[in-house]
Amino acid sequence: MNNDELEYMELDNEESETKEVESKGKKKKPKKKRTILQEIIINSIYLLVVFLLALCMVKFVGQRTVVNGSSMNPTLEDGDNLIVDKLTYTFSDPKRFDIIVFPYKYKKGEYYIKRIIGLPGETVRIDYDGTIYINGNVLEEHYGKEVIENPGDAVNGITLGKDEYFVLGDNRNNSSDSRIQYDVGNIKRKDIIGKAWLRIYPFDKFGIVKHK
Repeated sequence: MNNDELEYMELDNEESETKEVESKGKKKKPKKKRTILQEIIINSIYLLVVFLLALCMVKFVGQRTVVNGSSMNPTLEDGDNLIVDKLTYTFSDPKRFDIIVFPYKYKKGEYYIKRIIGLPGETVRIDYDGTIYINGNVLEEHYGKEVIENPGDAVNGITLGKDEYFVLGDNRNNSSDSRIQYDVGNIKRKDIIGKAWLRIYPFDKFGIVKHK
């Protein structure tokens, strides 16, 4: 190795050492601390987003409701806490035997929970022996706690409109439902809030609500 090469290597070493010293000499810029106002704004935005998400969940997805009374015994009991599925009926129509929640038309803020028996366009008739007929054919179902003693207006047959549903409580002899037309009557599609989905209380009965 000649002198020129040695000199070149020494120069390279000196340059790298100089760069290392310079880099060590540079101080990192301290991060700017958020002001109290910035913290308040960020936290406010966060809380607003959480609130809006919760609101969307309640309005479009599901909400909690509490069963009051014994009209759905033995399927549901007084005090049961349920989550109502509000999303399913956005994409599909209610089905026979679905347990649905709807507002009571004569009292604001009061809701009923019943089981769908008749579908739009059908004629529902109930004999004095408690037999339910759909369009003249016997409906095979075993949800009733007892045999129906009072068929109400359905003894003469009730024909549903294109957007109407006929509902009964499972506790047939202790339920206000579609048998009495001037009270509950037929339930319109637009008034159905959703279907019972999940029982969250009491804890020993926690689970999906079975419709069929």
